Amino acid sequence: MSRLATCFDALRGRGRTALIPYVTAGDPQPGVTVPLMHALVEAGADVLELGVPFSDPMADGPTIQAACERALRHHTGLGDVLAMVREFRSDNSYTPVVLMGYSNPIEVMGYEDFAVAAAHAGVDGVLTVDLPPEEGADLVAALNSREIDTIFLAAPTSDAGRIQRMSAGGGGFLYYVSFKGVTGADRLDVGAVRDQVARIRAHTDLPVGVGFGIRDAQIAAQIAAFADAVIVGSALVNRIAELAEQPQRIVAEAPQVIAQMRAAMDADGTVAAAN
Repeated sequence: MSRLATCFDALRGRGRTALIPYVTAGDPQPGVTVPLMHALVEAGADVLELGVPFSDPMADGPTIQAACERALRHHTGLGDVLAMVREFRSDNSYTPVVLMGYSNPIEVMGYEDFAVAAAHAGVDGVLTVDLPPEEGADLVAALNSREIDTIFLAAPTSDAGRIQRMSAGGGGFLYYVSFKGVTGADRLDVGAVRDQVARIRAHTDLPVGVGFGIRDAQIAAQIAAFADAVIVGSALVNRIAELAEQPQRIVAEAPQVIAQMRAAMDADGTVAAAN
């Protein structure tokens, strides 16, 4: 059983929703990333989503675009990101790590070589934003051969057939994008997301994580009431950006965003269980 499947099974048994923070590898300096990953786990993260810096992150809003720019100033590339995962694994063998990025760096490395390197580093899942299931068969096959889950993005416009294709080719969890647009936008309708998650669950056995628009602890708790995972990107990356000129403070202070969300999610879960 994969680390992702083991993680979600354990959380389900405890009645707990996964908290998945996203950070861009190498932001604002490469040396910050691995200590920050460990600090996020200590703050309550169940899975880590590590962004591979890319020069044209078309699905991302200004916050994560800026994070990519800061990382790229230090020439952080896919090989460096895999090295960070290897370093993280030297002290943590249990927390799943998902790489999120775009297809170009993987294609440059080659699907087979990437899958081998990712498995060796200890990567558990790969989400390639611009590679839909209809076009991802070769990458899926390469990753499957190394027991790495391919994670797909479902949108409000994804119909039943597409969700089923994502489930057939994917693994780990299904990432539901809570609204049409880019990361960091501020227009989340929790009721509409609840309805969409229920619709998606009718067509997949994979856990369903919700991302985009999770901007504070209150919203994280509301989403945790019905989703299998709460995925947090821009809220955390914004805090990293605020501390970018004082990187020594990032590891100590940025994870507080996640700790606050974890506390709110668990408190709401306790109330729900009591009722």
